[in-house]
Amino acid sequence: MAANHQALTTANSTTIGNRGKKTNYNKAYSTKKRCSSILIRASSSVSPTSTAAKAAASDDEWKKLGQVCAVLGSQWGDEGKGKLVDILAREYEVVCRCQGGANAGHTIYDDEGKKYALHLVPSGILNKKALCVVGNGVVVHLPGMFEELDALEKVGVDCAGRMIVSDRAHLLFELHKEVDGLREAELSGNMIGTTKRGIGPAYASKATRNGIRVGDIKNMETFAEKLKALAADAGKRFDGFEYDVDAEIERYGKIRERILPFIADTVEIVNQAHADKKKILVEGANATMLDLDFGTYPFVTSSNPSLGGVCSGLGLAPNKFETIIGVAKAYTTRVGSGPYPTELFGDLAEDLRAIGYEYGTTTGRPRRIGWLDMVALNFASKINGFTHLNITKLDCLSELDEIKIGVAYKLQDGTVTTAFPASIEELEKVEVVYETLPGWNSDISGVRDWKDMPENAKKYVQRVEELSGGVECRFIGVGPGRDAIVIKP
Repeated sequence: MAANHQALTTANSTTIGNRGKKTNYNKAYSTKKRCSSILIRASSSVSPTSTAAKAAASDDEWKKLGQVCAVLGSQWGDEGKGKLVDILAREYEVVCRCQGGANAGHTIYDDEGKKYALHLVPSGILNKKALCVVGNGVVVHLPGMFEELDALEKVGVDCAGRMIVSDRAHLLFELHKEVDGLREAELSGNMIGTTKRGIGPAYASKATRNGIRVGDIKNMETFAEKLKALAADAGKRFDGFEYDVDAEIERYGKIRERILPFIADTVEIVNQAHADKKKILVEGANATMLDLDFGTYPFVTSSNPSLGGVCSGLGLAPNKFETIIGVAKAYTTRVGSGPYPTELFGDLAEDLRAIGYEYGTTTGRPRRIGWLDMVALNFASKINGFTHLNITKLDCLSELDEIKIGVAYKLQDGTVTTAFPASIEELEKVEVVYETLPGWNSDISGVRDWKDMPENAKKYVQRVEELSGGVECRFIGVGPGRDAIVIKP
């Protein structure tokens, strides 16, 4: 046995497959508070500026965080990282993206309640004093990036001179999207379930050393040669590959003049900002359980969303990170294929999906639903060295009579372990050992102070903290709005 859990000897323990009692959820919650993510839309659900006073007590809390802070997903993505980043971006002078591409979707709000779904643009864009950095580890689709910037400008967000893109970042072209779709078609019944945004093929080009970097666009002659070679390589590999490389070269010739002012040596700029004692915030994309090395391979993303990928994708040394916040839903979700030990099915899964409006920001795909998995969460914490946890969407569990937490896995040979298996074949066959906690049966979406939280909700958070080995569950999300967060003393 890898570890001893009191849950293994209690009457509350059970194995995977127990769904729990169906609850009559407030369906209005999903339509009023979890609106579908369009690029930019108004949202009446978010508290107006007048409610900002309620969060005044938390302002000092944000200021206590380290000079360099990383906000990382700890599960399979969609944990609600964007909300915390949105809050923290007001306190930090440099806000960075370091990996992934437009397969990441972060939903943020301004003080007037307008809702923005960003994919490449860092969330600090709403903070007029912040410099937004797209680091060298990101794969950048320039037309998509400018679409986002144009949409922001259209609704009054001034982006001029406030964002830079690493000259070392790799470019993602339409041919990468085409290859992504062809590759998924090849896999047939074993599809990974990518967003088909071309992210994987763009990273593949980087790894095979025939990729094209942002800085290459400065010289259109060599840029054209490299793009032709890249297209020819894809044409040899895939039957049915169609791509007008000359039209793409012409398109990027027009884009060139616009992107030139954005191109910068972000490694030098970010490190100089650190030397100048400026506060730097890094917003992770995707999540650790989708990490290319540590996730449920091959059902993973194409980059490293863990702390190692943050360092290499930004060029900032690991000893500079003082605060590392792991974001975890109070339950779990997953989009796409791959093993998912605590997955729920039936009415309970459907109800939680409706309450939490669990549909992808980028794809709109319905998310799979499951109980909180502490084996996976602790695995992510080991890899990243979380200093704090941000538990999100606790309010979505408010009407459950009982809530389960996965605390260990029982393997095929009967061994009980708290180690996360590397083999997906092994992971698909585990039985989850659960601990069952009582629900609180009351709406907590209006709670803003820990002392006002129902006792059983407090116990749930405290139990997660205990099971995490003492990593502090400091920030508790109880709704989608900026102010809907409780700070645990």
